[in-house]
Amino acid sequence: MTIHWCGTGLSAIPGLRRLIEAGQDVTVWNRTVDKAQEAVGDLTDKIKAFDIDVLGGELAADDVVVSMLPGDWHVPLAELCIAKGANFVSSSYIAPEMKALDEKARAAGVACVNEVGLDPGIDHLMAHALVADYKASSAYDVSNAISFISYCGGIPKHPNPFRYKFSWSPLGVLKALRSPSRSIRDFAPLDVARPWDAISSYIAPLPAPESFEVYPNRDSIPFMEDYNFDADWSVKEFVRGTLRLNGWAEAWDEVFKEIETLSGPEGDARLKEMSDQFWNENAYDEGEPDRVVLCVGLKAENDGKEVWNKTYVMDAWGDERGTAMARLVSIPVSLAVESVLNREITAGVHAAPSDPKLFTRWLEEIDTLAQHLQIVDHTA
Repeated sequence: MTIHWCGTGLSAIPGLRRLIEAGQDVTVWNRTVDKAQEAVGDLTDKIKAFDIDVLGGELAADDVVVSMLPGDWHVPLAELCIAKGANFVSSSYIAPEMKALDEKARAAGVACVNEVGLDPGIDHLMAHALVADYKASSAYDVSNAISFISYCGGIPKHPNPFRYKFSWSPLGVLKALRSPSRSIRDFAPLDVARPWDAISSYIAPLPAPESFEVYPNRDSIPFMEDYNFDADWSVKEFVRGTLRLNGWAEAWDEVFKEIETLSGPEGDARLKEMSDQFWNENAYDEGEPDRVVLCVGLKAENDGKEVWNKTYVMDAWGDERGTAMARLVSIPVSLAVESVLNREITAGVHAAPSDPKLFTRWLEEIDTLAQHLQIVDHTA
C-alpha cells in the first residue's frame, strides 16, 4: 500500500517527514518538484510533479491519497480514490460536495477522512473526549443546560503592532473576514454578518490565565450532531470560533471598514493588493516562532448551578522542530493516514474520529507536539 502525499506547502512537512521516517511507502507529489525536494529530498527520491491523470495511473486499491493541496482539488481526488478503491485524507472542512460522496465511498469500501488537522481536527478530538467524559459522569442529566466553546488561533509568539503575523498568503484570512457566522447564545441561534460584530473577550485557563479576543466563525450549529450532542439536550451556548491577541480588533479597525465596502472584481483586486501589502509588512521572519492557542470547553448547569465544567487548553509555539502550526496541522493528518492503513476507520466520508480508542491515542501523540496541553477541571 502506497501513500500518495500531494502538496508540500509549509503546513504539510512534519507529518510527511514522520511517515517517510517511519518506513512507510510514500510517493510525494507537488506542483513544483524542486520545492518538494527541498522539503523531503534528504529522505526520499520518490518525488513527482503533481498531475491527477498521472497519479490516477499509479493509484492502486487500498492506497491512500493525502491532499494538502488547495481545496478545489479535494473532491476530484476523492472521486478518483473511490473509482480506484483507494482511500483519501485531507485536513480541510467537509464541503457539501465531499459529503455527497458518502454513499459512493461506502459502496466502494473507501474511507474519505477529512477535518484531521488543527482546526478542524484536534479541536474535534477534544470535543469528542469531553462529551464522552461528561456522558459517563454522575453529573449527567438530560435536563442540564449545556455550554460549549472552541476557540483556536495562530498568533505571533512575540506580538507586533498589527497583533497578527502571516505564515502564508493573507488573502484567505481577508476573505474569511467577509463570511457570516452562526452559533448559539442564550439558547437561541445567533447570526452574525461579519466577525468584528461579535468580538468578545475570553480568558484562557493557561497556567498563567491569559485573555484573548474571540469571535464565532462559520456555522457552528451542525457540529452539535457531529459531537454526539443528544437531540433533547438544552443547549445554552455553542460556538466554534477564532482566537486573536488582545488589541487585534483595534489594530484591524481600518481593515474591517474597507473590507465592508469591497465587492465585485474591483473588490477582489483590492483584496489582493491588501494581501500583498500585509505579506510584505507582517510575514513571519525566518526562524521567528509562531504560537497556537486552542481551548475547548464543555460546561453543564442545573438550575443555574455549575455541575460539570472541563476545558482542554493547548499552547504550542515554534521551536527547533519548526513552526507550531505546521506540526499541529500535519502530524494529525499522518495519524489519520496510519489509522486508515490499519483499517481503524470505516468506509464513508468522515471527520476526525469519535472512537475513544482513536481520539485517546491521537491526543497522547498531540501532547508531545505542544509545550502545554492540559484538561482543566473547573468544578474540582
